[in-house]
This record gives sequence, C-alpha cells and structure tokens, in this order.
Amino acid sequence: MAAEQRKLLEQLMGAGASSRAAQLSITDPKVCRSFLVGTCPHDLFTNTKQDLGPCPKVHSEPLKTEYEGASAGEKTRWGFEYDYMRDLQKYIDECNRRIDVAQRRLEKTPDEIRQTNALLKQISDLSKSIETGLLEIQVLGEASEVSRAYEEFFRIRQAMQTKGDKERELKALSDTSGPSGHQKLQVCDVCGAYLSRLDNDRRLADHFYGKMHLGYAQMRKTYEAFPKELRGRRPQQDDMDQGSRGGYEGGGGYGDGGYGRGGGYGGRGGGRGGGFRGRGRGSRGGW
Repeated sequence: MAAEQRKLLEQLMGAGASSRAAQLSITDPKVCRSFLVGTCPHDLFTNTKQDLGPCPKVHSEPLKTEYEGASAGEKTRWGFEYDYMRDLQKYIDECNRRIDVAQRRLEKTPDEIRQTNALLKQISDLSKSIETGLLEIQVLGEASEVSRAYEEFFRIRQAMQTKGDKERELKALSDTSGPSGHQKLQVCDVCGAYLSRLDNDRRLADHFYGKMHLGYAQMRKTYEAFPKELRGRRPQQDDMDQGSRGGYEGGGGYGDGGYGRGGGYGGRGGGRGGGFRGRGRGSRGGW
C-alpha cells in the first residue's frame, strides 16, 4: 500500500521527481538508508493508529538495487546497517514506552489492593460466621429452643445481607480498578494494544495478523537478526565524519541489549508475532 501511494505521488508530481531521485548518489543524505537496507518504518503502518506518514527521505528502487548488489566491503564502508538499526531502535523504544504506560494503567494502586484485601477478609469472616450460625440453629432446633433458634436465624440473615453487600462492593472495585477494567485486559508485548481475555479466537487472530502488530513484530525480528557483534561496533570513522549519518536523529551505540523478553531492553522481543506481557511469566505465549 505504501509503495503504491508513493508511485501515485510520483505520478502526480511528474517525471521531475523521478529524475531528481535518479540523480542522487547512494550516499546522499536525502536517501532513506532504512529503505535501502530493509523496510522503512514509514511503510509498515500506513492506515493504522501508528501511521507515521510519508517518509521525508527518498525511496529509490534503483539505489536499493545498487545497494543489494554492492560488495560486503562497500556495505561495511557505507555503514547503512547502523542507520537502519538506529531507526528500528527508535521506534521499538517508543513502542516499549507505550507498553509500559499501558501496563501501569492496568495495575492496581496500593489503595485498591488494600481495599480488595480488606473486603476479601470481611467476606471470609462473614462466610464462617454464617456457617457456624447454621450449625447452631440445627443444634437449637434439636434441643427445642425455638426462641433462640429464631434469634440466630435473624442474625444469620443479616450477616448474609452484609456479605452480599460486600461482594457487590468487591465486584464494583474490580470493575473500576484501572480505567479499562484490568482483570479483563492484557497488553500485547509486541505492539502495545489492549486485548481482552474474553476475546474469541477470531478476534485474537484479527489482532495478531493485523497490520500494526505484524509491523512491530517485523521490526523486532529484524533488529534481533543483526549480529550482536555488529550492534556493538561503531561504523568506520570515515563514515562517521560524513555528517549526521544520513540525517537520522538519535544516536549512541547500539550495545548488546536486545529486545528479547527477559533480557536487554525490558525484555520485549521479536520472537513469534504475538504474545502478552505478563509479570513473572517465563513464556510469551498465552495468558
């Protein structure tokens, strides 16, 4: 879809745009390095909530073909893979921050935890009191102490009403804890979307095969595919002196911190195309 839109835009702009792109050299900072090496993030999320808009840099198919046909030495000298990794890292980091925020929204506050524990204890105590009272009524009835049995019956009925009130209060607290009813939702640890535990297989499949989820899964998988030793190295010095590495923002080394769950940056990763974030869980699939 993004490629089709780009071709349509080129047609509307006329042949001048294509000729200008053809005149650019492969090392021109106006050329999109991510497009040359792999897939530009701007092409992954068109018509989704995370639509990044058109890429401000030039996507040239002839230059991409030139890059693919270049020798390993030339690719190393150009260092475009570092630009691509930095571009991927930028959007993965942004997604990870959204996942953290979404997860915090679903977590109970300390006050909500205290209220829940207090209500659970009260309900448990009332249940024990009712159970004991029913046995007492049975004993009093067998002893023909009808008056005392009636008194105990009314006490139990009041306790049952109180227990019902506490259970409704607990349900209301559970439904309103967090803005979205945290007990029914999970956060997808690939794209950050909310998913309901009550969703059927069809709706879950729609999510896992949706454009936004697959886009982030592809970015994470591509990033993880870069060798760790490549992430830890810097581009050659002569390339670093050429300016801003093609105009990409962000910087710093890439380090060895990957995006796999349980290690590196907060533990989110490419892996398969789905999974839910869960604290303390070892596996990525399931709930």
